[in-house]
Formats: sequence, structure tokens, C-alpha cells
Amino acid sequence: MTEYPTPQQSAARPTGGGARTAMPVAGHADAAPAALPDPRDGGRRASDPAAGASPDTPHGAPGRPPEAAVPGPATETGHARPAGGDEPVGRHRPAGPEEAHRDAAPGAAEHPSGDERAERERRGGDRLRFVGAATRRIARGVDLDETVLGLCRASVPAFADAILVYLRDPLPVGDERPTGPFVLRLRRTDRLPDYAAPAPADQDPSDTGEFPLPLLVGPPEGSVAGAPELIEVRGGGPLAEVLRGVRPVFGDSPTAREALPELLGPGRDAPAGRRAILAPLRGRRRVIGAAVFLRRPDRSAFESDDLLVAAQLATHTALGVDKAVLYGREAYIADELQRTMLPDELPQPTGVTLASRYLPAAETARVGGDWYDAIPLPGGRVALVVGDVMGHSMTSAAIMGQLRTTAQTLAGLDLPPQEVLHHLDEQAQRLGSDRMATCLYTVYDPVAHRIVVANAGHPPPVMLYRDGRAEVLRIPAGAPIGVGGVDFEAVELDAPAGATLLLYTDGLVESRHRDVWTGIEQLREKLADTAGLTRPDTAPPLEPLCDEVLDILGPGDRDDDIALLAARFDGIPPSDVAYWYLDPRAQTARQARRLARRALERWDLDELTDSVELLVSEVVTNAVRYAERPITLRLLRTDVLRCEVGDDVPQLPRLRQARATDEGGRGLYLVNRLARRWGATRLSTGKVVWFEIPFP
Repeated sequence: MTEYPTPQQSAARPTGGGARTAMPVAGHADAAPAALPDPRDGGRRASDPAAGASPDTPHGAPGRPPEAAVPGPATETGHARPAGGDEPVGRHRPAGPEEAHRDAAPGAAEHPSGDERAERERRGGDRLRFVGAATRRIARGVDLDETVLGLCRASVPAFADAILVYLRDPLPVGDERPTGPFVLRLRRTDRLPDYAAPAPADQDPSDTGEFPLPLLVGPPEGSVAGAPELIEVRGGGPLAEVLRGVRPVFGDSPTAREALPELLGPGRDAPAGRRAILAPLRGRRRVIGAAVFLRRPDRSAFESDDLLVAAQLATHTALGVDKAVLYGREAYIADELQRTMLPDELPQPTGVTLASRYLPAAETARVGGDWYDAIPLPGGRVALVVGDVMGHSMTSAAIMGQLRTTAQTLAGLDLPPQEVLHHLDEQAQRLGSDRMATCLYTVYDPVAHRIVVANAGHPPPVMLYRDGRAEVLRIPAGAPIGVGGVDFEAVELDAPAGATLLLYTDGLVESRHRDVWTGIEQLREKLADTAGLTRPDTAPPLEPLCDEVLDILGPGDRDDDIALLAARFDGIPPSDVAYWYLDPRAQTARQARRLARRALERWDLDELTDSVELLVSEVVTNAVRYAERPITLRLLRTDVLRCEVGDDVPQLPRLRQARATDEGGRGLYLVNRLARRWGATRLSTGKVVWFEIPFP
């Protein structure tokens, strides 16, 4: 029958990897094994009377009188022998004086004393607790810096007095094969401050009480404090051999003595003896770095079990670095995907000023289905679009990109807003049965000062007028895109000069703490309060207005990503617009030249008369040749002079190389050479050819 250790003894033992102790025999007095030299007592035995009684030495086993703890000879099997009584069946006879003398000799180091067993168990338990806490701290890191910082903070000063962490540069990602030489970069160092080093016995403390920490003496020549160091690992060198071995090694081992100078660089010396550990960092596929643990000369040297601790720290750190690199690559892809799905910069069409904001739902959900867009249209108009695809995944972002591209294509055809939503609904159904999205499509005409709005299940926009009044526009809600089989309705509303239209996604007004209509009302009140901070009849600046709008988000309200598009309607005054209908006749080109010359005289732009007459004549001549209905001619004076000629022919003109014998085909070359920009846009009723000429 075996006597199990007491709860106090069990708590002191490590759960794995610790030193094993001999079990006492039940029914007999506990006998301590032969005493061993104690390094803490200067080599004297615990049983030596001259050594004195140690306060940590037990006087007897738990529950036994003191006289029952008299040391006795040990058996050859390593079990404790009772102090007296009959010999158990099947065991050897009691050892004689010679055997007792032999067991008590210094050569019996494999039988530690009770104090040493307790000390080993305590150290083993401390190591297990340290490794558990350190690995948890390292595992909490998400990015690369957090993982490396977790290793440094966990190691110093609990395990080492200083640490240097080197990582491969560049770090390989996943299954990528590194190219180029094996280069290590010093990623981070951490160490105890100099004042933490105790004063040597033969040195008096300075006036400040600080003493140097002799770990790394002198930085490399030419290095800048805080600058990263690059170490190229020579193939077949000692450092490469240690890294290839994967296992941590002491600094005094033959290979480490040559590898450390190569790693630390010239002028840096590690502490002598077993006060340095070089631990390779091996990830899933390959070695990705190295860590150097250092201890001061006044601190006890590393032990053999400390190599296991260093191996655990290195393994968890390397896996954490691999995880951080993969997470960084995923975040980079998400950022690039989101960036390419949204406009790099908003256009600045005539008669309207734009501003936008986009906020992801969280740092861990960088991509989502929210988008916004501003698309210039013929006639100085602009389409304002905001939409929201369900979800916050790569799939949602990909669907959003397809819908945004479809919306841009449909806008280029100058379709009515309700027709654009109808085609978006068909496209969403082609992408899948569960592809749902909301969208708000608005077209602003700066000449007519009107907007046409169609909605597909999206929150309604808010209009902020110049007098400070904010209004939620009443438009039909419509069904979301992807439902199929529904009609969309468009409404036309006034858009006076100085008014601001705010389009947004539901992440701005809806969260787990408030419903969507409460959020819309808070948004309306916020716009009105912000407008009250400016002078009467003065519209607030757009960029600060967007920042103020985002302030309605309270803590915990970021449940969804947010897209925000603000448009300030300036419009084009009627005095800067000239518009005519012309019949498609042979004399129409001459009539168009005369009308353009009169408009330029009225605007004091006589210097542009010759160029404008020539280009108007060429474009109108092409329109008259094929048109069957009246053509339109419009001149707009904004920051440039814009001329637009519309007809009912859908074919777009294009540049072509005219032969020497051709009588035509050279008009567009003149337009291309004299105009700053020109283009042609297909409409539902035909096309518009336009060109712009800068002011002199």
C-alpha cells in the first residue's frame, strides 16, 4: 500500500518535467536519504554538526515524533528504509556499516536531501507557473509588436535581466519561400535599468546609487541609438548552425561562443558562463528569428531546466509572430480591397461641392458592404449614390464592388434613377439569391436646381437649408435590392442654392441602443445645431460638418460600418447658361456660330470667339448630318467654358485617321487639339458631345 503525498507536498510538485522524489513505504517511519553537499552552505553536509541546524530542514515527517526521523541507510532501489523493525518481505537486508558509509559518501548525488528535494520541487513549480503566465501574455498579442513586446515583458526581469529579439527581414508570410540572403533585424530589446543592478562587494555606491548593468558593453561603431540593426547570417557559419539546430543553447557552448559575436556584432560581449541563452525562433515552416536571454554576473546562472523554459517561450513567440504576420497580411488585403472599392477622391463637378467619410465597424472588421460614389453626368449634372450590402466580410465587399461598378455603368447611360435601381436589382439576383442591399440614387441638376431621388430600402436623406432648417426628405422607401419583382419610384424635389444634402448608411443612425428613426431624428437635430453655430444665411463648411455628424455616435454605437456623403448645392446661375434648340438643316452650323458669338460677347469672352466658333461648327455639322430631330446647343460659364451639343443618334463619334483623299473625318482632330477636354456620352434619347475651353 502506497502512502500518497500530503496536499502541501502535491502543490509544491510540478505537473510535468519536475524532479521525481522517492515515495516512503507505508507503515514504517519516514527516513531521510543520505545528506548531500548543499551549495548554499559552502559545500557542508546538512548532517554535519558543524554546519548547524538549517531553519528549512524538517525535524521529522508529518505526524511522526522527532525521534522517528533519525536518518537511516537507504536501499539500493532508492526507497527510504525504516529506522527499525523487521525487514519487509522481498527486500534486501539492512545495509552494513560499509554500505552505510558508501551511501553517505559524496558520490551519492542522486539521492538529494529533503531540503534539496523541496527546493527542486519549488523551482519546478515556479517554472511551470512562469511558463504558463508568459505564454498567455505572448498569446494575447494580435500584431507583431504586441507579440514581441509580450515576450520581452514576460522575460524581464522574471527570467532574464535583458533580452534581444531578432526577426527575419523581410518576414515570410505563410508558405512563401524567402528570397535573397538570410537577414535578421533587431526588432526589440528590453533590459533592467542600470540602477537595478546591485553594487559589487568591492565597490562603493555612487552619489546617485546607480551601478552599470554589464550585459552589453558598447554599441557597434557607427550605429545610432534606437536604429534597427541588420545581421546577415552567413551560410554554414556558427550562427546558421545554431539556428538550424532549433533548440536553445547556453552561451558557453562551443557553437554559441562563436554564434553570439556574429549575432551581437563587434564591441558587444555577453556575460560569461551560463548567463546567456540563444534560442532560435521557429515558426510553422522555418526559422524566423532568434532571441537572446541574458543575466547579470551577480545573478545565478541559468540551469538546464531553463533551456526548456526558453524553448517554450521561443516556440510560442514564433507561432505568435506567424499569426501576427498572417493577420497583418489579411488586414492589408482588407484595407486594399476597401480602398479600391471606394473612390480615391471625389470629383468636383460644376455647381456642387462634395465631402465624404467612411468608418469600418471595428479594427477586426475592416471591410464591409457600405459604399458611396459621385458620378459626373452630361449637362453638368452629378449622380450621388450611397449603398449598403449586408455583412462585413470579403464577400460583402466583393458584392459591393460589383454593384458599384454596375451603378457607374448605368449612370454613364444617363438612365433615370428608378431604372438604375431596377437594373441593380437584376444584377443582385444574378449574383445569388441571398445578395441583399439597400441603395439611394440621386441626380442633381445644377441648372434646374432640382434633384431626382429613388430609394431601395435605404434610410432617407436629410436636407440642411441655408437658413439652418434641417428636414428629413419624404421619399418612397422601396424594397431592398435583390428582392426582385418590385418597382421603384422616383420623386423630384427642389435643391436651392446653399442647401446641403446628407446621404448616409444605417450604421450612423442605428445600433443596439437605438432604433433607426430615433437615430435619424438625432441626426436632424445635430445638423440643425451645427448650422446654428455659423452666421445666419451661411452654410456651414462641409468637412467640419461631416466631423460633427459623426459625433452623434456614442460608445458602443459602432455596430456597423458607416458611409457618409455630403453635397453642397451651389448651382449655376441662369445668367451663366445659354441654351438653344436647332433644326437639323444645312444652315444650322452657321446659326450655331452666330449664337455662340453673341453669348461670348455678353460674357466678355471675345478672346475665345474664333476657337469656339470653329469647334461649335465642327460638332454641330456632325450632329446635323445624322440627326432627325432638333439638336440642342448649350454653353455653360463656370470655371471653364463648356459647350454641349446633343442629338438623337446613339452612335458615339471617335477619332480616326483620315486619308489624303477623304473629304471629312478631320473635325474631331481639331476638337482634340484646341479643347482642353472633350468627350461623348450616350443618353437614353441619343448622345451628347461636349468640350471645354479654359478662360484666357
